[in-house]
Amino acid sequence: MSLAELLVSLAIVGLVLGGVFGILHQGQRLYAMGAARVESQQTARIALERLAREIRHAGEGQAGADFPAVSVAEPSRIVLHFDVNGDGLIAANGETVTWLLRGRVLRRDAGGGAQPIINGVRDFALSYLDANGAPTTVPSDVRTVAITLTTEPDHVTTDPSRRGATTVSTSVRLRNR
Repeated sequence: MSLAELLVSLAIVGLVLGGVFGILHQGQRLYAMGAARVESQQTARIALERLAREIRHAGEGQAGADFPAVSVAEPSRIVLHFDVNGDGLIAANGETVTWLLRGRVLRRDAGGGAQPIINGVRDFALSYLDANGAPTTVPSDVRTVAITLTTEPDHVTTDPSRRGATTVSTSVRLRNR
């Protein structure tokens, strides 16, 4: 084997390995983006389901107790009330729950401070309907809440063209009003 043949074979091996590593790098990058998108979708779905369940049960408590199911009905914040211990009063921890968006973090406060539920929230929009299906901003008139939650992976890439936003939405009727 001559020196020329050895150099040619090393060049060919180098080209092949360069292509293999390029493909491997691209595959790892795509896997990370896909995993981040799946995580974003799952967290959005879980947060939406939890908020919807709490809205459905708002106003729940002792029969005949007179307290509001919703006391704040803002576009990015809602305050719900439950009579958890059945005493007819809304005073204990967990009986007033606030959902709000602070920065890019959706938070839930049930009396112990606003705890983060999910990160990477691009948009959190609440709209309220009365018993006739007309839009309302009066908390005591709220009978249905439309929720739209848009999330995106916040740790994969800073390039906006490579981010995949996930939007989930639902309408929830208060059962106890």
